[in-house]
Amino acid sequence: MSGSGTTQGDDPLRTAVWRLRSRGCWTDAAALLAPTADRPSVAVERAALLIERCLYTERGWADAEDALRAAEAVAQEDEERGAAACERGYLAYAATLHGVRDRADEARAALGRAAALLGPSAPGRPLLDFRRGLLAQYLSDAPQAARAAYRRAHAGATAQDDALLLSFTWRHLAALALDDGEVAEARHGFAESLRIREELGYLVGTAPALAALADTEPEPEATRLRTEARRLFRLLGGVPTWLAAQLSPRPAV
Repeated sequence: MSGSGTTQGDDPLRTAVWRLRSRGCWTDAAALLAPTADRPSVAVERAALLIERCLYTERGWADAEDALRAAEAVAQEDEERGAAACERGYLAYAATLHGVRDRADEARAALGRAAALLGPSAPGRPLLDFRRGLLAQYLSDAPQAARAAYRRAHAGATAQDDALLLSFTWRHLAALALDDGEVAEARHGFAESLRIREELGYLVGTAPALAALADTEPEPEATRLRTEARRLFRLLGGVPTWLAAQLSPRPAV
């Protein structure tokens, strides 16, 4: 799921869902979305919230699976089925990444199915491209394929004015640049990701953005960024869980 935060024209429900999601309250946000057979897009959004919770907390797998099955059951049009397949692939990716169970083949098959259902100009295509990049980078160890997918996602997110997705594409393109030793390019990408997340109020994603930028900055700025990241990490109750190791105090040299 992507999205751009709240704007002046958003309805109260959309604003409430975003505010809960951005603070890591995915279960509460999902509870506001009652799944119905005549609103398959809502069912997909509800599943997406609970899948995102799995990725950030490593908990709630059964709830996410139930919500996703419900979304798949009510999907009727290709775009709805494609969106549900994209979430299926993301859930399988998250389970594989966190070592719950190896579902890499399921993730690839589901995202391939989504690609067949979502046309090049479909609203969900940039998010799909981004997730295919994640699979290439983290499950297939194919950085060049990942970079190409992220760039497609970045262009699509720019065209659709999807600020939150842009924060993710900036972040992951920057990570690949850092792996290649391109520190200045990486610093720019991480800084853009952080700027967008702060502007959107995406609190749950701000600590990772601070920590990533810290890896490209000299002292004392790096320490300042990590200190702020630790503060937010504690404020959110240790979410995202995978950030704990990165924020552990570094030994003196």
